[in-house]
Amino acid sequence: MPYRAPLEDYQFLFDHVVGLKQVSETETFSEASPDLITAVLSEAGKMCENVLAPLQRNGDLHPAHLENGIVRTSPGFADGYKAIAEGGWISISACPESGGMGLPLAITTAVNEMMSGACLSLQLNPLMSQGQIEALEKHASNEIKALYLPKLISGEWCGTMNLTEAQAGSDVGALQTKAVDNGDGTYAITGQKIFISWADNDFTENVCHLVLARLPDGGPGTKGISLFMVPKFIPDENGVPGTANSLNVVSLEHKMGLHGSPTAVMQYDGATGWLVGEPHGGMRAMFTMMNNARLGVGGQGIGAAEGAYQHALSYALERKQGKTPVESGTGTIADHADVRRMLTTMKAEVFAARAIALSCAVAIDMEHATGSGDWAARAAFLTPIAKAYGTNIGMSVSEMGVQVHGGMGFIEETGAAQYYRDARVTAIYEGTNGIQAMDLVARKLMDDGEAANALLDEIEDFAEAARARLPELAEPVWEACETLREAVDQMVTQSELNQRFAGAVPFLQAFARVLGGYVHLQAAIAEGGEGPRSKLAKFFITRLLPEHAGLLIHALAGADDLYALSTDELAM
Repeated sequence: MPYRAPLEDYQFLFDHVVGLKQVSETETFSEASPDLITAVLSEAGKMCENVLAPLQRNGDLHPAHLENGIVRTSPGFADGYKAIAEGGWISISACPESGGMGLPLAITTAVNEMMSGACLSLQLNPLMSQGQIEALEKHASNEIKALYLPKLISGEWCGTMNLTEAQAGSDVGALQTKAVDNGDGTYAITGQKIFISWADNDFTENVCHLVLARLPDGGPGTKGISLFMVPKFIPDENGVPGTANSLNVVSLEHKMGLHGSPTAVMQYDGATGWLVGEPHGGMRAMFTMMNNARLGVGGQGIGAAEGAYQHALSYALERKQGKTPVESGTGTIADHADVRRMLTTMKAEVFAARAIALSCAVAIDMEHATGSGDWAARAAFLTPIAKAYGTNIGMSVSEMGVQVHGGMGFIEETGAAQYYRDARVTAIYEGTNGIQAMDLVARKLMDDGEAANALLDEIEDFAEAARARLPELAEPVWEACETLREAVDQMVTQSELNQRFAGAVPFLQAFARVLGGYVHLQAAIAEGGEGPRSKLAKFFITRLLPEHAGLLIHALAGADDLYALSTDELAM
């Protein structure tokens, strides 16, 4: 399906909203000049438009399938992956010592989002490799780094993450996969994992599985879990894949969407693995990969939303239905008030979510470049919001895209439904959005709201300064920020975590609404209060930002009424 890379949006956000300049001014990222960034985004955009977008429907109509134990991928996916790997798009932020570009994560975030908008099911493959690369860079031995990183960075090999088991979904600590020391520096891994994205393919030389398992002396729960590298083919000292390991794809899941992405049940029968990180320290290492993926998955939701918006807009500008109320309009359904409401909502939500994701990436880059605790706290606080809000708007915008199409949206041939079906899982994997919200109100508020209030201080200061130029937009943002600050204070005083958890999701949604108002206000100020982004800001701040008030009432209502109905009464 046609796709246009939103390069102007990225450039505007980098220059005027998320502060990429401060990243480029650090010694770590000094080579990330404006000209280089523009060139990288431009080339990635061309690849997404010309190579990946034409594969979108192939993946849906001709899913990956298992044939005699071998995964056969969708038509064209091998060539699409080759373009991604040879273009260096897997390794944008990987360390230069192993062949990566060493560019800011903010650039990777933008490129990943473009790839997601063009063909989400294929983009999931390099996203997994990127997370594995970061985990190995931070936790693996020098020997494992030297052997695996160059191959993963080049795209010759690809990576996966193996956490989930049938009895251990979000409760990772309940896993039963075992690891036994072979006495030669390797371990025998035995167990079964489910929901493994891109567990196999027919276009890379090797597939490298990071597997969570428990050593015999590993205690119960997550503290007793270790992490292991378990390759499909055991490489020799020169990195040449050799003997097939004792693992296999049992089956591929039949999914609602992402049909082009093979999601497998994996069986390990004494498979040879190598320890990554310290014994019993597997969750620490895996969380590195998971946090990388959480931001990446938020970007997947935004990419799906962008694709759905472009698809819906194109249809709306062609479809003639009924008498249009705007004499100077297009004469299409895009002139009808409700269709215009949906299209403008879609565009405003995508802009806000994109800005929040890029702001999170900039904070991670600044933490990496400076070692600052303040930047680390900001990155940690924004991560669950970027993941949950990005994937929420992926669902809501793609669902709205179906509605714009009307009855034709329910017909698979139009392709509108695919965006929704593909995006739906993003709110579930890498920690459900409910878990993201629980993390926000629990772990991320353990500092008594310091990180949250630092963000709110920044928003209020900006809104205060903006009052002189755009009071009609600045005032609502300032007031919403004050209301949110009061809610943060009240949430912190709730010592019973379940009381917080009851309102965690609406609390996160309210925070995203206020952050969305902030980035739209920044855009309007940068544009001088006149122009398309200023008009979009007025729409968001007038119509969507007020939702934060109702969400915060819900967030602070506690848990008692959730349990007022017994389980028997729920079944009545």
